[in-house]
Amino acid sequence: MQTEKIALVTGATRGIGLETVRQLAASGVHTLLAGRDRLKAVEAALELQDIGLPVEAIALDVTDAASIADAVAAVNARHGKLDILVNNAGIFIDDMTRTPSQQSLETWRTTFDTNVFGLIAVTQAFLPLLRNAPAARIVNVSSLLGSLTEHADPASPIYDFKVPAYNVSKAAVNAWTTQLAHELRNTPIKVNTIHPGSVKTDMNGNGELDIATGARSSVEMALVDANGANGSFTHLGQVMPW
Repeated sequence: MQTEKIALVTGATRGIGLETVRQLAASGVHTLLAGRDRLKAVEAALELQDIGLPVEAIALDVTDAASIADAVAAVNARHGKLDILVNNAGIFIDDMTRTPSQQSLETWRTTFDTNVFGLIAVTQAFLPLLRNAPAARIVNVSSLLGSLTEHADPASPIYDFKVPAYNVSKAAVNAWTTQLAHELRNTPIKVNTIHPGSVKTDMNGNGELDIATGARSSVEMALVDANGANGSFTHLGQVMPW
């Protein structure tokens, strides 16, 4: 019987996703580095393998049903289970020069295809393999920008940061997390959502935290024990407002 933990991180060829892979692998978890571009995934995985980390590349486009099915088949054939799924893939394409009512429907649809529908599709597809693990963990990467409480509070630091397609997509991720956590509440599987913080990445040039810190919340919830939270929204162990 295989005892080594197997993790998969989506959107992992750069930024927070890549660092999440590195930290999970450094903790001894065999980690699948997933990316839309297989060549980029292989290149990133090889760099981590070169420093002795147990990392494996896998092609996975969260907006492509065939790609998801192929990834599930590959993980099943190689490992027969999945202990950790980190839904990290996400995009931010709002036009910062437009108001919420001016954002195009195409922006909304494209954002939701990756940030919400892709996340749900990947989770649904991998759930049988997660059920094959002794006590699987699902981590959905959200954002404080998805907090309705913060957006409704004039004293909040994000009150004036209304980029609706991204913000609402992350609110939907939070809502989905609560639904799935409730469904799985009487199983060993735990489902949580995290805020990585305002991190200096290609997607956020004004970030305050380094990427290593930005990945910590995902890793902590991926490795949470049987007494850990289910259906929570946290940042570095601190409960965040819905």
